[in-house]
Amino acid sequence: MAQAAATKVQAASTKVLSDSDCLSCHNLKASAKLQARPVSVYVNAETFQPSIHAKLGCNSCHSDIHAFPHPDPVRPVSCAGCHSSQTAAFAGSVHAIAEREKKSRFPACLNCHGNPHGMRAKTDPKSRVYPLNLPRTCGTCHGNPEIAKKYGFPDVYALYMDSIHGFALTSDGLLVAATCASCHGAHDILSRKDPKSRTFRNNVPATCGGCHAGVQVDYLAGAHGTAMMAGRPNAPVCTNCHTAHQITQVNVVNWQLKTVATCGNCHKKRLYTYRDTFHGQVTELGFVATARCWSCHGSHLILRASNLNSKVAPANLPATCGKCHHGATASFVSYEPHPNPHDRRQNPALYYAALFMNLLLLGVFLFFGLHTAMWLARSLMDKGQGARRPPATSAKKDDGVKR
Repeated sequence: MAQAAATKVQAASTKVLSDSDCLSCHNLKASAKLQARPVSVYVNAETFQPSIHAKLGCNSCHSDIHAFPHPDPVRPVSCAGCHSSQTAAFAGSVHAIAEREKKSRFPACLNCHGNPHGMRAKTDPKSRVYPLNLPRTCGTCHGNPEIAKKYGFPDVYALYMDSIHGFALTSDGLLVAATCASCHGAHDILSRKDPKSRTFRNNVPATCGGCHAGVQVDYLAGAHGTAMMAGRPNAPVCTNCHTAHQITQVNVVNWQLKTVATCGNCHKKRLYTYRDTFHGQVTELGFVATARCWSCHGSHLILRASNLNSKVAPANLPATCGKCHHGATASFVSYEPHPNPHDRRQNPALYYAALFMNLLLLGVFLFFGLHTAMWLARSLMDKGQGARRPPATSAKKDDGVKR
């Protein structure tokens, strides 16, 4: 009888375990603290069944477990068994470097994808990496002030959510809107200082061009793109003008009013001379319906004035100015759009006219200042002499009448 019992136990130990066998023990209630762990011995069958791993079966990941009772602790599961390319890409990323510092015994994949027993496909709206959910997933770290301070990056989650990309995704529900992975990649996320990074300065136009293809073509054909491809370190790319995360809709008034200062970050002399013009002064007053940098030079296809296709080429100026000033002629556009009264060689007439007006203004102030000072001194002298003069007395005439 004892031999029969031993045979029965041995048969049970050699039985190939099914998912139902595993869940007969692991589908048990556990404390909230235990369930909150990245990986728990508690497996909720209702969550596991619709997961992407359910169709693979428990033994696909826990390949060292063949029978019950199984060894405890079990061998850690490696995601690389199925996801070798993603694991290799992740190994050189900034996240892998940070993960090695943590020395966690759980796979780093779970930080983004969640518990493996409830993990959904990226096309599933309930997945943590579904486009609508991805910013919130990345925001668990990139919206955490302590982590941001530790690694030296701003609260990019809040900036993104307030941007046109964030609004398009969360408010309008557009799955084609750019998410974190659209710009940074999914697994091979590198530092922006790494030449291989999608956010490296020279790679930014191609990254943004993944969605804004037409803009990329115009940018590369323009003066900015040409300078960037020529290796000029100060050539602007998309993020210089639009920022990286806090990208605002271009037809918003506040953004349009700030574009002059944005261009002025590189074109300081042009900014100074623009602000002296009528266009610049009314812009400073907050008027939107006036010409700013991009009104004349274009937004992305910005060409030098010597280029015949440029909007500011002499032959094209009547058409460019004519967008606001209807009927503009060659005579109308012959004025200097960026006059500099301090540059005698470039604008000699303006230089001497400004010098004359400044000297005249200075002379008027000096003359009237001297006149006021002398008038004040004379007034004080008259007042002092009046104080020292004895008061006048009037003698009473004696008319002989006894009072």
